Amino acid sequence: MVRRLLQTDVDQIRIFSRDEAKQDALRRELSDSRVRFYVGDVRDQRSVEDAVHGVRHIFHAAALKQVPSCEFFPQQAVLTNVNGSDNVIRAAQRAGVHSVVCLSTDKAVYPVNAMGISKAMMEKVAQAHARNWADSGTTVSITRYGNVMYSRGSVIPVFVQQLREGKPLTVTDPDMTRFLMSLEESVDLVEYAFENATPGDIFVRKAPASTVRDLAVAVASLFGVDDPQLRIIGTRHGEKLYESLLGREERLKAEDRGDYYAVPLDARSLEYELYFDEGETDVQAEDYHSHNAERLDVDGVKRLLLTLPEIRREMVSAGFDPESAL
Repeated sequence: MVRRLLQTDVDQIRIFSRDEAKQDALRRELSDSRVRFYVGDVRDQRSVEDAVHGVRHIFHAAALKQVPSCEFFPQQAVLTNVNGSDNVIRAAQRAGVHSVVCLSTDKAVYPVNAMGISKAMMEKVAQAHARNWADSGTTVSITRYGNVMYSRGSVIPVFVQQLREGKPLTVTDPDMTRFLMSLEESVDLVEYAFENATPGDIFVRKAPASTVRDLAVAVASLFGVDDPQLRIIGTRHGEKLYESLLGREERLKAEDRGDYYAVPLDARSLEYELYFDEGETDVQAEDYHSHNAERLDVDGVKRLLLTLPEIRREMVSAGFDPESAL
């Protein structure tokens, strides 16, 4: 996101986090005076307020993201993902920030683990602000997506490393499906939210999907291994067979905007009788998930992977020509 913004005429970008080591590494890497670094924690209201003063747009991505960490320490997930998000939104309103885009996850849809539950609550906090402060000048919206290819924690770099070391590829469930979205597309989604959001909107970018088996085979094929050995370890605790980006109720309300779905806020007021006395008459819809999205085969996954600069660099480094890979 920062690199995309630095290609524009932006005056200043503030990076706020508690990890000073990563901040220092990024400072050296970017070497751009427009980027300012603020050390703090979203749990600490004062440090958030100092960082957002005079800011026009906020992309809120701070979170505890690892499923096992949140399972073992759920209260820590609440403090960062729920309370911390509330701190950011409230500080943004007080500072007169124009737009706040909160990053969510497929795990917030029908959540089965503490990480997903905490992110679902983050979404509720954001939408409650939009509903209860309808006259606020701060637009709070949500972007929701699954795994981003070649991002930190993605399985693709793990596959590449295992291939380089001559090891079997570690797979949980070969029939498990996942959406395949590039880092560029995830940044596009954030920009779309900044430019088009009304308070409380949830935005999802449409994406193709594949099975984990086909993803592993496609990565291996690009690195010269046509019949890779797979080590099946089974579905991990708190892991779903497929990713859901829209629940059934959301799909009913979603606006199809070409590359995106936009789910408007349920803007019913604090008149509780509207919740108890009025129901939905049309509930015939299906979730939008990686089992019913466009399904890529191995060749389709390979073509998609070759659009990633990271994959192309790894291939060249390993002595393979991306141009002749198909």
